[in-house]
Amino acid sequence: MMRNEVQIISYGDFLVSSEIVTEHFSCDLGKCHGVCCVEGNSGAPLKLSECRLLERDYPAYSVFMTSEGRDAAERKGFFDVDTDGDIVTPLIGKEGPCAYSFMENGSCFCAIERAYCRGLCKFRKPVSCHLYPVRVRHLPSGFTQLELNRWKICEYAFENGAAKKVPVYKFLREPLIDAFGQDLYDALDAFALRLVSG
Repeated sequence: MMRNEVQIISYGDFLVSSEIVTEHFSCDLGKCHGVCCVEGNSGAPLKLSECRLLERDYPAYSVFMTSEGRDAAERKGFFDVDTDGDIVTPLIGKEGPCAYSFMENGSCFCAIERAYCRGLCKFRKPVSCHLYPVRVRHLPSGFTQLELNRWKICEYAFENGAAKKVPVYKFLREPLIDAFGQDLYDALDAFALRLVSG
């Protein structure tokens, strides 16, 4: 397969873009400073089950949020609905930082994940954040489609991943397994091995 040729990897009920195996990615916080939690006109996509987890664990992670973030969450609720009708995390204002973010030493971090890492809550963060740059689409046919999303603010992460030779799926090993199981990850690994040997 040529580098720019995109294939669909079919496994069970999953349709996966081959770019998730062939492209490289590794976050470079020293260059991007977590701007993905700040940029954009919509919050991070949420599953309905995550809305309940956000409400449940709010006392644990809210201590790391900014006062503006707490105000937004308490005024708008633990989720919002964007102009496309999607359930997303609330923002501070119409555009701007995610309500669940905070700044530290010039970089943006997730209050939910900070609480999780300190053992204060069991919910780590929305799966859409944990899986980025992979985006998930649930098709009417019943298939789940995984696609590679390219956002200009993450160009350093693509460059860093290429320099370190870290494929997207390996960078996302933990969230992919958490979200979709070991078997799907192993199928992506097998596809990668076939590319190398073929």
